[in-house]
Amino acid sequence: MNDELKRRSNDVTKGPQRAPARAMMKAMGLNDEDLGKPLIGVASTWNEATPCNLHLDRLAHKASEGVSSSGGTPREFISVSVSDGIAMGHEGMRASLVSREVIADSIELMVHAHRYDGVVTIAGCDKSLPGSIMALARLNLPGIFVYGGTIMPGNVNGKDITIQDVFEAVGSQAAGNISLEELKEIEDKACPGAGSCGGLYTANTMSSISEAIGIALPGSASPPAIHETRDEVCKKTGLALMKLLENNIRPRDILTFEAFENAIVVLQAMGGSTNGVLHLLAMAKEAEVNLTIDEFERIRKKVPHIADMRPGGKYVMLDLDKVGGVPVVMKKLFKAGLINGDVMTVTGKTMKENLEEFNINIKNDVVYEVESPISKTGTLTILRGNLAPDGAVIKTAGVKNLQISGNAKVYDSEEEAFIDVSKNKIVEGDVIVIRYEGPKGGPGMREMLGVTAALYGQGLGEKVGLLTDGRFSGATHGLMVGHVSPEAAVGGPIAIIENGDRITIDAIDRKLELDIPDSEIKERIARWKPRESKYTRGVLSKYAKLVSSAAEGAICR
Repeated sequence: MNDELKRRSNDVTKGPQRAPARAMMKAMGLNDEDLGKPLIGVASTWNEATPCNLHLDRLAHKASEGVSSSGGTPREFISVSVSDGIAMGHEGMRASLVSREVIADSIELMVHAHRYDGVVTIAGCDKSLPGSIMALARLNLPGIFVYGGTIMPGNVNGKDITIQDVFEAVGSQAAGNISLEELKEIEDKACPGAGSCGGLYTANTMSSISEAIGIALPGSASPPAIHETRDEVCKKTGLALMKLLENNIRPRDILTFEAFENAIVVLQAMGGSTNGVLHLLAMAKEAEVNLTIDEFERIRKKVPHIADMRPGGKYVMLDLDKVGGVPVVMKKLFKAGLINGDVMTVTGKTMKENLEEFNINIKNDVVYEVESPISKTGTLTILRGNLAPDGAVIKTAGVKNLQISGNAKVYDSEEEAFIDVSKNKIVEGDVIVIRYEGPKGGPGMREMLGVTAALYGQGLGEKVGLLTDGRFSGATHGLMVGHVSPEAAVGGPIAIIENGDRITIDAIDRKLELDIPDSEIKERIARWKPRESKYTRGVLSKYAKLVSSAAEGAICR
């Protein structure tokens, strides 16, 4: 029986010629019985660089327990993971999106080299979630993803706070609305321990997507990092992996086009991060699924927004967990005919079967009814126009002002923009342009939370527009347009905007327009010359040469 399950690991454990490999493994305490079982990789992004990953070694051990108790031999290893919260607002943020590819590469390499028969991946911070799932799709071995869990909210004066509040407090203090002492109190209390940022920011968005797409166990997205439930989820994941191995169910059996549709439905209904668009496109590429940015708009039009989650709403992931987690959202959507129940999942059952087993019904105002939603359509809108021929993304959850026409204030880097924001040089009606921050131009497509949160902290969040070929944190809200494609570094129209140009952002009619004649746009593009990158070697230089447009998920070719 084990030989049937050791489809790959026999390459390193079977026969006289593999004695050297067995000797190496016996040096780690394994015996012949262990080597006769399937070898299962347990990959985590544990580190001491970020609270999102601080506890993942504990969770990896729990997943290993599940593998061991069901007849496998687990082998734990780690990948890198960058902290967006710590890297935000400076040069270090260029490494963030690049790390997604490095995470996928490193997991792929470890599993390929050591011939593991299956894989459990455990991740906590933003890029490590899609990176781990991308690796599973590439390898196409029996595999399951499990999330490290959300952080508990902090509390100041009886109000729950998250890292979003710290970033916005920086803007409030700069505007003179709060004191340095008040900023310090928010800083000290916002992040009380291990876990990923508490609202429906990118990590919690991608954990929700992992359930919606069927690559993670039902109910696994929402339990907090420090809860015992999280340990149980990881142990159950190890057990479930062995069942997938026995039945030879693989990621690409699960990650189908219909599964990606389900993921987009949940993304739109929950008010998830704009990064969800970027990561789903990249995951689809690895799964060999033909997904385009237009599918997000098609699905948005028919899906209501029903989860009142921060940053566009009131609640954090802990609140969603208390009322039943992501299955609450999915079951409502399934009953409304918006979720495809026939897709396969890592339980070995269909999505319909999983949801039918879920019976929690707690009265709450975290998740609305489909018939009486927060809004009748989804929250991630794809804009097009002469400034974004290939598309751009805006999140409308909680945004009151969905249209603006104003004069451009143009910056060729995030730092330049932040200087003017911090000096209160941005005024109501401005449209801020931050360019040369795209996948190639950054390189690395930095998030702009420092700028957007400071604007919100100054009371300008609903009074100005912002567009960039870079990205936004999941904590960003307001009339902020990201992923403008083509990017400035390849001569996209965003490169030829001049100070004072009139720009229209229209999230109702889905337009992003530079209000000058087409003839002048063509003249300016003809005069444009590419800028030389200051990164001429190393990982950022390599990434800039390989990376594609944000409209394709910023994948590396």
